[in-house]
Amino acid sequence: MSVMDLGIAGRTALIVGGSGLIGRAVASALLSEDVKVVLAGRDAARLAAVAKELGGAPGTVTLDNRDQASVNAAVNEISEIDILVNSAAPPAHTLDPSLDHNPEQILAAVDAKTIGYLRTMDAVLPRMRANGFGRVVNISGQNAFTTRTVVGSVRNSAVITASKALADAYVASGVTINVVNPAIVTAEPRDGIEPATGGDSTPQQVAGLVVYLASIHAAAITGESIAVGHRVLGVQ
Repeated sequence: MSVMDLGIAGRTALIVGGSGLIGRAVASALLSEDVKVVLAGRDAARLAAVAKELGGAPGTVTLDNRDQASVNAAVNEISEIDILVNSAAPPAHTLDPSLDHNPEQILAAVDAKTIGYLRTMDAVLPRMRANGFGRVVNISGQNAFTTRTVVGSVRNSAVITASKALADAYVASGVTINVVNPAIVTAEPRDGIEPATGGDSTPQQVAGLVVYLASIHAAAITGESIAVGHRVLGVQ
């Protein structure tokens, strides 16, 4: 069986949220393509532990995407960044459902995810444009398409809209910006789906799409928002 050459061997990927469930899977998948991987996040000990789990191959850098100075300092430690994966955001289950309509929780969630992603892109995109090559993949979520929670809908739909706007701004530069929307990410997905819910997916399934979008074969795919796991029933 032939194996597709993704054309990214030797490239460098920065994975923000690299110690998380999706970040680890993406790192593993990119390493299998001989990509140089740098894991980024706020907890240096967790990053080191994940790097060890992955055979010690990834580098690590401390980065807090809530702070532009921290982002800039981390990015400046890395000589080349060809691929940026944004996956650092508080999981949905950590948000207080009793404060779903609370403006302060909504602002905090948007800052931790949408604005956090924008901070890392602001630091990396000019370098990618100058190099004539770049791949950005932002992890959002399928609750961008539902009204089940205000905070989930707002922060994830904002990621999609901002990513599309930036993709349009960087068109024909060699840089692509896309969004991947998982539903529930779990090691053991359900076989079926129900109305108002999306289909489950594994971290490896999410990572597979991320790695393809980072490849040379996805050069004509930009500004797109793609679901992993069946999209929510009844939602276009």
